[in-house]
Amino acid sequence: MSTPLIEPVARLIESFGRLPGIGPKTAQRLTYHLLRAPDAEARSLASALVAVRDQVVFCERCFNISDQPLCAICRDPGRDEGRLCVVEEPLDVLALDRTGEFKGRYHVLHGAISPIDGIGPERLRIRELLSRADQAGREGRPFEEIILATNPTLEGEATAMYLAERLESSVGVVTRIARGLPVGGDLEYADEVTLIRALQGRRAVE
Repeated sequence: MSTPLIEPVARLIESFGRLPGIGPKTAQRLTYHLLRAPDAEARSLASALVAVRDQVVFCERCFNISDQPLCAICRDPGRDEGRLCVVEEPLDVLALDRTGEFKGRYHVLHGAISPIDGIGPERLRIRELLSRADQAGREGRPFEEIILATNPTLEGEATAMYLAERLESSVGVVTRIARGLPVGGDLEYADEVTLIRALQGRRAVE
Protein backbone atom coordinates (compact mmCIF):
# COMPACT_ATOMS: atom_id res chain seq x y z
CA MET A 1 0.00 0.00 0.00
CA SER A 2 1.38 3.41 -1.00
CA THR A 3 1.72 6.14 1.57
CA PRO A 4 -0.79 8.95 0.89
CA LEU A 5 0.64 12.40 0.23
CA ILE A 6 0.04 15.06 2.80
CA GLU A 7 -2.48 17.64 1.62
CA PRO A 8 -0.17 20.66 0.90
CA VAL A 9 2.19 18.50 -1.17
CA ALA A 10 -0.63 16.84 -3.11
CA ARG A 11 -2.21 20.24 -3.78
CA LEU A 12 1.03 21.71 -5.14
CA ILE A 13 1.63 18.69 -7.40
CA GLU A 14 -1.91 19.05 -8.71
CA SER A 15 -1.40 22.78 -9.31
CA PHE A 16 1.84 22.23 -11.23
CA GLY A 17 0.15 19.47 -13.22
CA ARG A 18 -2.46 21.88 -14.53
CA LEU A 19 0.21 24.01 -16.22
CA PRO A 20 0.70 23.49 -19.98
CA GLY A 21 3.51 21.11 -20.82
CA ILE A 22 3.82 19.81 -17.25
CA GLY A 23 3.10 16.11 -16.81
CA PRO A 24 2.58 14.22 -13.52
CA LYS A 25 6.26 13.27 -13.13
CA THR A 26 7.49 16.80 -13.82
CA ALA A 27 4.92 18.19 -11.39
CA GLN A 28 6.25 15.87 -8.69
CA ARG A 29 9.87 16.80 -9.43
CA LEU A 30 9.09 20.51 -9.22
CA THR A 31 7.25 20.04 -5.94
CA TYR A 32 10.04 18.04 -4.29
CA HIS A 33 12.63 20.50 -5.60
CA LEU A 34 10.81 23.29 -3.76
CA LEU A 35 10.61 21.17 -0.61
CA ARG A 36 14.40 20.78 -0.64
CA ALA A 37 15.15 24.33 -1.81
CA PRO A 38 16.24 27.09 0.59
CA ASP A 39 13.36 28.90 2.23
CA ALA A 40 14.21 32.14 0.42
CA GLU A 41 13.96 30.47 -3.01
CA ALA A 42 10.53 29.00 -2.34
CA ARG A 43 9.21 32.24 -0.90
CA SER A 44 10.65 34.22 -3.83
CA LEU A 45 8.73 31.98 -6.26
CA ALA A 46 5.54 32.40 -4.25
CA SER A 47 6.02 36.17 -4.18
CA ALA A 48 6.62 36.28 -7.96
CA LEU A 49 3.42 34.32 -8.60
CA VAL A 50 1.38 36.68 -6.44
CA ALA A 51 2.96 39.74 -8.09
CA VAL A 52 2.07 38.44 -11.57
CA ARG A 53 -1.57 38.12 -10.56
CA ASP A 54 -1.68 41.45 -8.70
CA GLN A 55 0.42 43.69 -10.93
CA VAL A 56 0.21 42.37 -14.49
CA VAL A 57 -2.79 43.22 -16.67
CA PHE A 58 -3.64 43.06 -20.36
CA CYS A 59 -3.20 46.23 -22.40
CA GLU A 60 -6.55 47.90 -23.06
CA ARG A 61 -5.67 48.47 -26.71
CA CYS A 62 -3.62 45.52 -27.98
CA PHE A 63 -4.09 42.95 -25.15
CA ASN A 64 -0.38 42.40 -24.67
CA ILE A 65 0.79 41.95 -21.09
CA SER A 66 1.43 45.19 -19.25
CA ASP A 67 1.78 46.77 -15.82
CA GLN A 68 -0.25 49.80 -16.91
CA PRO A 69 -3.54 50.30 -18.80
CA LEU A 70 -1.51 50.66 -22.02
CA CYS A 71 1.58 48.54 -22.67
CA ALA A 72 5.00 50.02 -23.42
CA ILE A 73 4.58 49.46 -27.18
CA CYS A 74 1.20 51.21 -27.32
CA ARG A 75 2.62 54.11 -25.29
CA ASP A 76 5.64 54.50 -27.57
CA PRO A 77 5.05 57.52 -29.85
CA GLY A 78 7.84 56.39 -32.16
CA ARG A 79 6.01 53.30 -33.42
CA ASP A 80 4.53 53.20 -36.92
CA GLU A 81 0.78 53.80 -36.48
CA GLY A 82 0.01 52.59 -40.00
CA ARG A 83 1.10 48.99 -39.53
CA LEU A 84 -0.41 46.41 -37.22
CA CYS A 85 0.89 42.89 -36.58
CA VAL A 86 -1.63 40.32 -35.34
CA VAL A 87 -0.26 37.48 -33.21
CA GLU A 88 -1.71 34.65 -31.16
CA GLU A 89 0.05 35.14 -27.80
CA PRO A 90 2.03 37.79 -25.87
CA LEU A 91 5.19 35.67 -26.23
CA ASP A 92 4.89 36.16 -30.00
CA VAL A 93 5.17 39.92 -29.48
CA LEU A 94 8.42 39.42 -27.57
CA ALA A 95 9.83 37.16 -30.28
CA LEU A 96 8.95 39.48 -33.17
CA ASP A 97 9.94 42.72 -31.46
CA ARG A 98 13.28 41.26 -30.44
CA THR A 99 14.26 41.11 -34.12
CA GLY A 100 14.00 44.88 -34.45
CA GLU A 101 12.53 44.40 -37.93
CA PHE A 102 8.95 45.45 -37.19
CA LYS A 103 8.35 48.99 -35.91
CA GLY A 104 4.56 49.10 -35.91
CA ARG A 105 1.85 48.16 -33.41
CA TYR A 106 0.57 44.76 -32.31
CA HIS A 107 -2.71 43.04 -31.53
CA VAL A 108 -2.78 39.84 -29.45
CA LEU A 109 -5.64 37.42 -30.10
CA HIS A 110 -4.91 35.12 -27.14
CA GLY A 111 -5.27 31.95 -29.14
CA ALA A 112 -6.41 30.69 -32.53
CA ILE A 113 -9.69 29.46 -33.94
CA SER A 114 -10.00 25.73 -33.22
CA PRO A 115 -13.48 24.23 -33.66
CA ILE A 116 -12.30 20.83 -32.42
CA ASP A 117 -11.36 22.45 -29.10
CA GLY A 118 -14.52 24.56 -29.00
CA ILE A 119 -12.64 27.81 -29.63
CA GLY A 120 -14.55 30.08 -31.97
CA PRO A 121 -13.90 33.70 -32.97
CA GLU A 122 -16.00 34.96 -30.06
CA ARG A 123 -13.50 33.52 -27.56
CA LEU A 124 -10.59 35.47 -29.03
CA ARG A 125 -9.83 39.19 -29.27
CA ILE A 126 -11.08 39.28 -32.85
CA ARG A 127 -14.04 41.57 -32.25
CA GLU A 128 -11.67 44.12 -30.71
CA LEU A 129 -9.33 43.83 -33.71
CA LEU A 130 -12.10 44.46 -36.21
CA SER A 131 -13.36 47.38 -34.11
CA ARG A 132 -9.84 48.78 -33.97
CA ALA A 133 -9.49 48.63 -37.74
CA ASP A 134 -12.93 50.20 -38.28
CA GLN A 135 -12.22 53.00 -35.84
CA ALA A 136 -8.92 53.82 -37.51
CA GLY A 137 -10.76 54.09 -40.83
CA ARG A 138 -13.47 56.34 -39.38
CA GLU A 139 -10.83 58.64 -37.95
CA GLY A 140 -9.26 59.02 -41.40
CA ARG A 141 -6.10 57.08 -40.67
CA PRO A 142 -6.79 53.51 -41.77
CA PHE A 143 -4.05 50.94 -41.32
CA GLU A 144 -1.82 50.78 -44.37
CA GLU A 145 -1.03 47.15 -43.61
CA ILE A 146 -2.17 44.47 -41.21
CA ILE A 147 0.25 41.56 -40.94
CA LEU A 148 -1.28 38.24 -39.93
CA ALA A 149 1.47 36.54 -37.91
CA THR A 150 -0.51 33.63 -36.51
CA ASN A 151 1.34 30.33 -36.21
CA PRO A 152 1.80 28.13 -39.32
CA THR A 153 -0.55 25.46 -37.93
CA LEU A 154 -3.97 24.40 -39.14
CA GLU A 155 -5.53 26.58 -36.45
CA GLY A 156 -3.26 29.53 -37.25
CA GLU A 157 -3.98 29.26 -40.96
CA ALA A 158 -7.73 29.07 -40.37
CA THR A 159 -7.53 32.13 -38.12
CA ALA A 160 -5.53 34.06 -40.72
CA MET A 161 -8.02 33.24 -43.47
CA TYR A 162 -10.94 34.24 -41.25
CA LEU A 163 -9.32 37.57 -40.40
CA ALA A 164 -8.25 38.31 -43.97
CA GLU A 165 -11.82 38.03 -45.20
CA ARG A 166 -13.07 40.46 -42.59
CA LEU A 167 -10.25 42.98 -42.74
CA GLU A 168 -9.64 43.39 -46.46
CA SER A 169 -12.33 46.05 -46.91
CA SER A 170 -11.14 48.26 -44.04
CA VAL A 171 -7.33 48.34 -44.46
CA GLY A 172 -4.88 49.09 -47.23
CA VAL A 173 -3.50 45.57 -47.51
CA VAL A 174 -3.62 42.38 -45.45
CA THR A 175 -0.42 40.32 -45.56
CA ARG A 176 0.63 36.95 -44.13
CA ILE A 177 4.08 36.17 -42.75
CA ALA A 178 6.15 33.91 -45.01
CA ARG A 179 6.49 30.24 -44.19
CA GLY A 180 9.23 27.85 -45.21
CA LEU A 181 12.33 26.01 -44.09
CA PRO A 182 14.12 27.22 -40.97
CA VAL A 183 17.76 28.22 -41.22
CA GLY A 184 19.88 25.17 -40.45
CA GLY A 185 17.02 22.76 -41.17
CA ASP A 186 17.27 19.62 -43.30
CA LEU A 187 14.88 18.90 -46.16
CA GLU A 188 14.51 15.27 -45.15
CA TYR A 189 13.03 16.23 -41.79
CA ALA A 190 10.63 18.90 -43.08
CA ASP A 191 6.93 18.10 -43.24
CA GLU A 192 5.01 18.23 -46.52
CA VAL A 193 3.21 21.51 -45.78
CA THR A 194 6.48 23.26 -44.93
CA LEU A 195 8.07 22.04 -48.18
CA ILE A 196 5.07 23.20 -50.21
CA ARG A 197 5.21 26.65 -48.58
CA ALA A 198 8.95 26.85 -49.19
CA LEU A 199 8.50 26.07 -52.90
CA GLN A 200 5.63 28.53 -53.22
CA GLY A 201 7.68 31.27 -51.58
CA ARG A 202 10.81 30.80 -53.69
CA ARG A 203 12.52 33.87 -55.14
CA ALA A 204 15.42 34.74 -57.45
CA VAL A 205 18.92 34.34 -56.09
CA GLU A 206 20.51 37.75 -55.68
